[in-house]
Amino acid sequence: MTGARPSEVVIIGGGIAGLAAAWELTGGSTGPDASSPHVTVIEASSRMGGKVAPTTVGDRVVDAGPDGVLARRTELAELVDELGAADQILPIAASGASVFARGKVRPLPSDLSLGIPTSWSSLRRSHLLSPRGLAAALRDVVAPRPASRGHLPDRAIGGLVERKLGPEVVATLVDPMIGGISAGRVSEMSAAAVFPPLLEAAQQRGSLMAALKASTAPPIPGPASDDEAPATAPSAPPAAFISLEGGMHSVVTQLVDALEGRGVSLVTGRRITSLRRQADHTWWVESDAATTPADAVVIATPAPVAARLLEPHDHDAASLLAQTEYASVAVLTFEFPADAVVLPSHGTGILVPPGTPVPDGPRTAQRFLTTALTFLDRKWPHLGRPGTVLIRASAGRVDDTRPGQLDDAALEAAVLDELATLIEVGAQPSASSVTRWADSLPQYKVNHLLRVSGIDAALDRLGGIELCGAAYSGVGVPACVASGRAAARRLLDPARA
Repeated sequence: MTGARPSEVVIIGGGIAGLAAAWELTGGSTGPDASSPHVTVIEASSRMGGKVAPTTVGDRVVDAGPDGVLARRTELAELVDELGAADQILPIAASGASVFARGKVRPLPSDLSLGIPTSWSSLRRSHLLSPRGLAAALRDVVAPRPASRGHLPDRAIGGLVERKLGPEVVATLVDPMIGGISAGRVSEMSAAAVFPPLLEAAQQRGSLMAALKASTAPPIPGPASDDEAPATAPSAPPAAFISLEGGMHSVVTQLVDALEGRGVSLVTGRRITSLRRQADHTWWVESDAATTPADAVVIATPAPVAARLLEPHDHDAASLLAQTEYASVAVLTFEFPADAVVLPSHGTGILVPPGTPVPDGPRTAQRFLTTALTFLDRKWPHLGRPGTVLIRASAGRVDDTRPGQLDDAALEAAVLDELATLIEVGAQPSASSVTRWADSLPQYKVNHLLRVSGIDAALDRLGGIELCGAAYSGVGVPACVASGRAAARRLLDPARA
């Protein structure tokens, strides 16, 4: 850039982060003014929104990607409010979850902190662990192990918890809960990037469970404004998760309509092939169909695409981006007759620890493909229909590519066989949907934040380029909204121009 605010900005990638960047560039909550740039969003696929997407099951439209978000991350709710749709925000209707452990579905303790126990007594009452596993966790109460090494800026989540609480806690609780967030494995996952309170607590000399209980907010149940109450009534705890009346995907529709009203150019079906730097430090954004000039560019794509585009301009940034590994997952949604399914009495879903063998049925002794079940219409009653039950299954992890080797029919059949070992099912689904998200979830491995810092430093040297999206500072929708808006603010900051 040449020292002035950009007048033309191209955003490469029309997922929720790219759309949030466009919203911020065009004035955010106040709207555009005379100094706002013209913004063009270019998306390679046929639709905007990325993984915040719909699918059809029978005669209803549901989310094919995230179905809700953590309420304590407020960025999405703030964006929805700015769009004039705050009245569409819905709290989760149930809490808690279960896990398939020691051969049966068992409720999770209510006082977990992102899957990590904070009370040995409630862990004992849950019957999730074997006597040996309980004994390993008890040591954290009676004779806690000190950290095996001095204070470090990052460690793997799995190793930290295993040393303090034993391998069964990791395999039964932490891997299915924290690992499930990004379809990864906690043996490689960065504590500093994913759960900073754990990194601090685990490197203290005393009990990990006690330190976590003291340092974290009240536990969040689940596998993720009311009218004023009378003064004498106890206040209800805030909802842990929220969604929207029209589904999470409805925010994309509203955002697209609002951006078009602000004059943003939204282009789909166009793949960006390269970026070319001009002598005046502006950019030409080249696609397979056209070349678009820009004073500045926001790259809101997965890290490998960003690496390819930046390689001719900064090898260091491209190399760091290329180190990001991605997991592929599949989401299957089933509609069952209500009288054909008996759900557990507790919670909104079931987690399945990685590597768990299927106990019976056609897939006996094979490892579960399924990583989690969600009881969608129990979790979100607005999805309910009389006489039906809506169940969502997730499959695939970074180290389990088997779902990608099966066609939709074979994958659906296998997951249905597994589902019947987790809950009571007396009939085939009346409708179903299979959505595949290839290379969709970035893995935050140890020293992830150090790599992101290196990327940021390279971009500062380059100038006129910003990155945003799930690959950097959070994989959830609120984090992606925050990432997109922050990238836009950096471009508009006169101190950085």
